[in-house]
Amino acid sequence: MTVVRPVALLLTTLLALSGCSLLQQKPVPLYQLDSGQAVTPTKDNGVTVLVGPISVADYLRQQNLLQRQADGSLVAAQDARWASGLANDIDQQMLRQLAWRLDSQRLVLAPAAPGFSADAQVMLTITRLDSGPTQPAVLEAQWRLLDRRGQLRDSRLIRLEEPHNGPLAEQVKAQSTLLQRLAAELAVAIQPIAAAEPPPEPPRKKPPVAKAKPQDPAAAGPKIPVAEPIKIDTEVFRF
Repeated sequence: MTVVRPVALLLTTLLALSGCSLLQQKPVPLYQLDSGQAVTPTKDNGVTVLVGPISVADYLRQQNLLQRQADGSLVAAQDARWASGLANDIDQQMLRQLAWRLDSQRLVLAPAAPGFSADAQVMLTITRLDSGPTQPAVLEAQWRLLDRRGQLRDSRLIRLEEPHNGPLAEQVKAQSTLLQRLAAELAVAIQPIAAAEPPPEPPRKKPPVAKAKPQDPAAAGPKIPVAEPIKIDTEVFRF
């Protein structure tokens, strides 16, 4: 006859319960920003654009999706995460969106390789990109556009909102739409800067040639008379 002690019975019960909970635990869904209707451009001779650096607020570097509450606070969602990080998604989506809208393959994320020459550069700072169950998706950012000489040509602060129906999937879709709208406005601003002809360089002036100063007669000292031959008309006779 086998006697089951109370301690052994309790451990067996706990292990069975933990096994059931592990089997019933659902995997955490992973999300990525959507590129919408963006397609890969075919032109390899379009404008050359350096995209970046792109900086995002520190709170957007978390792996969990953040939920904006009615009082303005942020709560990390425990049942949803970004697949590859929101900051990385923003870099890739901005590159893809701008390449599609500018119809050019010649776009590069900063930092570029040595020797890369761009017709324009986009410097982007995103200070807010979030949403909540009852809060719309909001994007706040600033861009600066430089021409091929590195001169600042445009700077703008922007705030965009996009409504949604509440679920996390709808929130991610709304945030993706905001980035697509931002890229659309950026592409419009980039085109005239990238297409502008560079101003001609001013002609280089040749250094003036130093002229020899006339010599001061007084500084030259007294002149020595030059001996001249004396002509004698007398004939000399020899015997």
